[in-house]
Parts: sequence; structure tokens; C-alpha cells
Amino acid sequence: MTQTYTQSTGLADGEWHRMHKATPLLRGGIAIVAVVGVIVANLRERIVSFVIGAPDYPSGDPVDAIIRHNFVWPAIGIAVAIIAVCVGVFALSWRVQTFRVTHQAVELRSGILRRQERKARLDRIQGINVQRPVFARIFGAAKLEIVVAGNDANLNLAYLPSKVTETLRREILRLASGVQAEEALAGARPAGDMPLVVDGTAGPDAVGPESALAGADGIGPLAGSGGDSPRRASARDILADRAGEFISPADLDPDVAPPASIVRMHPGRLAGSLLLSGPTLVLFAILIAMVAGASTGRLWLIIVIFPVMLSLGGLFVRRFTKALRYNISGSDQGVRIGFGLLTTSSETIPPRRIHAVELLQPLAWRPFGWWQVRMNTAGHTRGRNSAGEARTTTLPVGSIRDVQRVLPLLLPGMDDTVRDALALAAMNAHADQSAFSSAPERARWLCPFSWRKTGYTIADGVIVVRHGAVWRRIVFVPLARMQSVEVGQGPARRILDLAFADVHVIDGPVHARVPVIDTRAAEELFALVGAGAIDWARAEEGAGRGRKPHEPEFEGDV
Repeated sequence: MTQTYTQSTGLADGEWHRMHKATPLLRGGIAIVAVVGVIVANLRERIVSFVIGAPDYPSGDPVDAIIRHNFVWPAIGIAVAIIAVCVGVFALSWRVQTFRVTHQAVELRSGILRRQERKARLDRIQGINVQRPVFARIFGAAKLEIVVAGNDANLNLAYLPSKVTETLRREILRLASGVQAEEALAGARPAGDMPLVVDGTAGPDAVGPESALAGADGIGPLAGSGGDSPRRASARDILADRAGEFISPADLDPDVAPPASIVRMHPGRLAGSLLLSGPTLVLFAILIAMVAGASTGRLWLIIVIFPVMLSLGGLFVRRFTKALRYNISGSDQGVRIGFGLLTTSSETIPPRRIHAVELLQPLAWRPFGWWQVRMNTAGHTRGRNSAGEARTTTLPVGSIRDVQRVLPLLLPGMDDTVRDALALAAMNAHADQSAFSSAPERARWLCPFSWRKTGYTIADGVIVVRHGAVWRRIVFVPLARMQSVEVGQGPARRILDLAFADVHVIDGPVHARVPVIDTRAAEELFALVGAGAIDWARAEEGAGRGRKPHEPEFEGDV
């Protein structure tokens, strides 16, 4: 009998499964903590009097009023009833929240009074992210975010045992890409030759990982499964697992992401980039205002400004902790990014989800040669929250060498020599600039400092745009994922016989814009980009990518 063993969670078997047992606490337990906090806050005077033996209660103290009216036991009963109801609601919500993974979709059912069922079709899945909030990591839990094409279509499986999320992510992606079906077809066997476990499907005598996970941490089929219950891990093993959760580097699986391709953050460089960022200037201005207020006796300035200072300080801490353990690498499924010190997150971005890539260099970073890499991806937009901002930032800060290591992961379709030459020419003012178009001298009236560094080029199905003096920006947009192109003139540009050109992509922090360009060059850019987008989109959809659409080597002399 042939025995085939494939690592599996047993959760992609088409059956309904429940979440991690700690899910009620992780999703709604904060409300219980808040109730307990209110009770403790109102008992603070009683606690102090018990410790130091000096009863001194304010007349408006609610606990004092309860005691005066002989309402102690009813108040305790009401508090216990409220907590019991909350616990019961959270526990019931956990029991009715189930999910399953089939060969067509990932489905999630939830709701007590108002039932809800969400479905993410496998052919619409753009990627799967693994998030581990710091509170969830204490319980060994993680959240699986399934990114689906469409507005507000993402599906969150919160929470699952942390030890199975990475394997389940690969199983769902394997189903979505059709690899599992191809493997089953290639490995067809005679009827009498039955494997024990093939991609998580167990034979009659199989004892695989799914049987060890069934029922553990609340994971397992809803129907009762026969056999003995799994052996419970000892307290020492649990503590070791939890310690490993916090020590592991940002959820990066070395089997999926080869360590040789990883770009890591240098703590000193990261701290320096934050100190040389825009919020630092605001923080210094606030410090000067506070010192001036204290020296002139205007203490109300400190009261007004201090909360803003705390908010900015928290912003610095969040950015530093998120980017401190940033790591980027390539995998067979796309670009893999992990970040976070306390709350960790990791995601794999397929190349087709990357619609634009930007290299950004503020003026203060220029003496150090630091650059930031950002991108627009399908399923992620800007301005939602700090996590959303982090997901659009591929490299928070890095050297030119780091950028050259990251770009091949984000733009795998470009020739390595062409891509490196264009990136180096755009980043280094002393390199050969002949590949890029240049704005006419009359453009100095609109862009006095950056008109010489404003231009574009097209190579290997990618349009590269550069502009900016204070903030240097270099934008790469694959023509196959371009949404539209716009060329226009305002009154000032019309007088100077100039125009602007916008290459539209999906919403995000990256914008491909040529602010000043000769009118005839703008018309030629419009024609080249429009035709190139159609040709490259057809070539990408076609089966044979060996034949590329006809295009000039570059369009610098326009």
C-alpha cells in the first residue's frame, strides 16, 4: 500500500468548524474587562481605606450610596448577572460562528438573532493575510484575513489556533490556484492503491495531523468524532509555545520565504528616519510652545498641547514597533511581507495584485541615501488605519541596495538589467539620464526646482515616472494593470504650451503623474500608454507569455 503524507490542518475538508475557544474573550471580553474596571474604579476609596485604615468617602460616591440604602447584595447580584449575561452571549456567539473550506469557496456563518452568512469564492481570492494581535498571541490565537476582489468583501476568520493558520493559508491558496486538482490528476492511482493521507484527505486507517487537531482549541468538525480525546499539552509546553509566539520573527515561515532573499530593518536607520520625518518638526514646535508657556506663566498652553504631544509620541512608538521587525522576501506565491513587534502581521501578495510601486525620498533623507518603497495593491487602500498604512509600505526605509533587492519581488515581469538601470538612473543624479524624457526649459516657470528631473520612460510593459524636488518620487506602473490615462491643460500650461499626464491606477498612496510635459509629447504619451495597456493586458491573459507586444526600447526622445 502506498503511503503519501502531506502536512495538513484537516480544516479544508468541506465540514463546518468552530473558532478558537478563546474567541469570545478576544472579540468581546474587553467589555467584561470594562465592566470590572468601572466597578474597581468606584471601589478605589474603599480599597484605600482598607489598606491605610482611613475611611474618607466623598458624598457622591456611588458605593457609599449603595451602603447607606442597604443595597449591597442586590448590587452585587446585578453586577454578577450582567457579567454572566455577557459571558453567555459571547459563548453563544462562539457556538453559532462556524466556517468551512470547500473546493468552491470559504464560508463563514455568524450571528445569534440576526444570522449572517458570508462566502468568499476561491476564484475571487486575491491573497490571505495572517494577523496576530498581542492579546491574541497570549492565547496562541491568530486571525486569518481572506482578501477578496470587491468593496468590503474581505472575510475574517477570527480567531484560529496560531499553529494552524499558516498551513491553512497555504491550503486555501492551493485550492484557489487549482494546484490541488492538478496534483490529484497527476497522481491518479489504481482503485486498490489507496493513500493514507493525500492533501488532508484521510483514508479509513489514517492517523494524520487533522485527527490530532480535531477538537483542540475549539477546532474540529461539529459532528462528534469517535476515538479517544487528544492528549492535553502540559503547562510547560503551553508556556514554551507562547514564548515562541513572541520570539518568532514576524510570522515569516522560512520554508515559504527563503532567508537569502529577506531584507531586514536596521534599528538605527529606522529610528533616524523617524526623527527626520515630518511629525518630528511638529513635535519640536510643540516642545518649544510648551517651554514658552511654562516660562511666561501660561500654564494653560501645557494643558492644551500635552495631549497632542502624547498622541505624536504614540505615533512614533507605533511606527517604530511595526517596522522594527519588517521583513520582505519572495515566495512561489508572490511577495511575502511580515511586520510588527507586539502585534504581528504577515501577508503574501501575488504579483498581479500590485498595481503601482513608488520610490520616495524626503529631503532630510537625501544625505543618507535612504528611500522608502510603497505600493498600491488590490484589496488595500490608504487612510483606513495604521495597519492599512503599513500594508501599503513595502520598505519603510532602506538604502539603494535594499531597494534594488525589493524591486525584483514587486516587478518580476521586467528584465533585471533594464529595471536596475532605470531605477539607478532615477535615484542617482550622476547616472545616465538618456532613458528618461525631459521637460522643456519653459517648464521652470511651473516647476522651478524639479523640471530637470521630471519625465517618463516605458520599458518591458512598465511606465516609469519621476518628479519632485523636496520629495523625490519614482513610480513604476505595469501597463497591464493601468486603469486609464489622462492628459490635460490648465490656463498656465496652455500659455506655456505644456500639459500634465496622469496614469490612473487603483486607489492608494501612489500616484503616477507627470506634472509638466510638452504638449506634443503628452499626446504621444497618451497614444503609447493606451495602446501598450491593451497589448500587455492581452499578453498577460494569454497562455504564452514568451512573445511580448511590440514596443520601443524606451521613449526618452519625445
